[in-house]
Amino acid sequence: MIRKVARTLTVLLLTVVAMLADLSPALACTFDDCGNTNVDNGTIDVGFEGRGVADLVAGSPEGIADYIWRLRHLCVLSDEREGACSPMDFRPCPEEPGRVIRYLVVQQRRIVREDGTVAPNADGTPVDVPSVLGPGDPVGDWVDVRQGCIDITPLNPPPSGDEVFSYFQRLPLPTLTTQHQPPGNGLAGLPVIFYTDSPTTQTFTVDIRGFSVVIQATAEQFTWHTGDPTGQIVTTHPGQPYPNQTIEHDYRSGTYTAHLTVTWGATFTVNGSAPADVPGTTTTDGPPVTFDVLQARSVLTNPYD
Repeated sequence: MIRKVARTLTVLLLTVVAMLADLSPALACTFDDCGNTNVDNGTIDVGFEGRGVADLVAGSPEGIADYIWRLRHLCVLSDEREGACSPMDFRPCPEEPGRVIRYLVVQQRRIVREDGTVAPNADGTPVDVPSVLGPGDPVGDWVDVRQGCIDITPLNPPPSGDEVFSYFQRLPLPTLTTQHQPPGNGLAGLPVIFYTDSPTTQTFTVDIRGFSVVIQATAEQFTWHTGDPTGQIVTTHPGQPYPNQTIEHDYRSGTYTAHLTVTWGATFTVNGSAPADVPGTTTTDGPPVTFDVLQARSVLTNPYD
């Protein structure tokens, strides 16, 4: 009998994190739940075609439950059992705004109770427990209980700042080019001007587990590697060319190679939410630029020549 029930199921019993970790691109998964999720211990509500997955859980609240549970994609099971997926493994489910609904298989596996026994077979006969196993240890194989469209929205929370940061670190951020003046060779005693005219902001839209995440990256710090023993110049601005220069460096005569390291910070939004700071920064190194600094010499000339 189909009825709408919402029951509470502890994440400890429902090993969904392990399930989701198994859904890798190598298995040609096409759904948003193909990847790791960050699910903390706590409670969740999971609907199962009008029933709650929690309805399947046996065990007393004061003891260890009789089973552990997990959700598996048909493609994953087919690959494990038959070595390949089939088109039938990818079955559509109703779409509902703000919800994540996927066709999954519910599996259970016995675990040892506190008294050393396990749940009996369906016909009531006992199941032998190896002596090396203790309370909470799994016994036997995973068993399919049923399958269907399951609302896993509570198991797919919005991306956390740390999760967004892992994506931010892999974005193709621009490498800023070092500009210097005077162009070409410099002169000892005449400061070399540094600046960059490369973009210092960049916007990226990425899909993280089905969520549209907009990352706004901004150059927050500029480290100018001067190429001489004096070291570096660190600024929070990109500098400007002459005559409004803000970054200068004095060189002795010689050949130098300079480059620019940029530290990027970012904010992010999830499905149009209010912006939040990405909890971390990343850096990019721009291409090197080599130039000579010449020693100017005074030369007397006859103005009448």
